Amino acid sequence: MKHNLIATSLGAILFVGTMSVALADDPATTSSTTTVTTQQTTSEQPGTDSWITGKVKSGLAMTKGVTSSDISVVTTNGMVALSGLVDTKAQKDKAVACAESVKGVHSVDSSALTARDGSTFE
Repeated sequence: MKHNLIATSLGAILFVGTMSVALADDPATTSSTTTVTTQQTTSEQPGTDSWITGKVKSGLAMTKGVTSSDISVVTTNGMVALSGLVDTKAQKDKAVACAESVKGVHSVDSSALTARDGSTFE
């Protein structure tokens, strides 16, 4: 039962991630009167990046001692960026280890993971 729930959740995450990439590239869904500039680079492998993001998110959800709902995951060209709040350096380290364990991840940037209490990690 638990495996079916995980598989369904992962499927939904991958579907939504893939659809958002497809819609972003569709000129029919882009407003010609609004210009938005972001610093995020465009992925050369959006399908793979969506898969990696889904795997990292589900891995975080299964990791004891990590509150996965407080951590955001963005993948671009196999580089995973983690951001959000954690309670301890151990939680940050677990989140990084989880992301690094996913096949296809080239690097993990955890510089945007911050302590919930405002302290800094060494």
